[in-house]
Amino acid sequence: MKNNTEAQKRQVADVVAERIERLIIDNVLKAGQSLPSERRLTEKFGVSRSAVREGLKLLRARGLIETSQGKGSIVANLMARPMQAPMMHLLSSQPRALYDLLEVRELLEGESARLAAQRGTKADFILITRRYEELVAAHGQETSALALARLDHAFHLAICEASHNPVLVHTLNSLNDLLLSSVFASVNNLYHRKAQKQQIDRQHARLFNAVIGQLPDQAHKAAVNHIRSVRANLKEIEQEEQRLVRATLRLDGWD
Repeated sequence: MKNNTEAQKRQVADVVAERIERLIIDNVLKAGQSLPSERRLTEKFGVSRSAVREGLKLLRARGLIETSQGKGSIVANLMARPMQAPMMHLLSSQPRALYDLLEVRELLEGESARLAAQRGTKADFILITRRYEELVAAHGQETSALALARLDHAFHLAICEASHNPVLVHTLNSLNDLLLSSVFASVNNLYHRKAQKQQIDRQHARLFNAVIGQLPDQAHKAAVNHIRSVRANLKEIEQEEQRLVRATLRLDGWD
């Protein structure tokens, strides 16, 4: 009888762990986010507190959560990012690395937009609308380039989350700092140029309307065209600067 009781406890703990894992993979619980208290989990799952504790123990053993005294449990960073420090250096020193990253964004975000338009729920569209409206509202205010970049990135990330493809979402999350750096490059170099800024605003509007309107092909096209346009504009700015340097050297007699 005791063995049966222990087996049942393990089964319930497995169920608790599985349900929390599902929340993590669906990005409902994000890296660094605190889990609800044991009491709240007990109420939500309809199990005993001991079952919740055992379930959390399983998640800790799997490296999915981290627990500290007095602070409770948080979702662990599931994607190790040791490469990002050197990559961030390359992005700041080698323009080609930025263009390569924009190429990756084109592939991932194009598919994200298509899936979001296909699979997005009413709740997803509410969140995407909020992020879009926050981005639009910030343009009429005195907002730093970094703050605008974060709002811009949040809009694109909300679309990705609406794809309901956990692997795609976690892949983009693992590249979060790198992706934000590419958005910052766009904001910092293009937003103060009136023509390019208006172009980006129109592209964001097309992307938003296509996803909310549940038009997969148009959403994919809008996302891809947006990233390609950003890359082309950044390359043009780089070439402008190179022409200016060459002309200045000739003027100074270095040719």
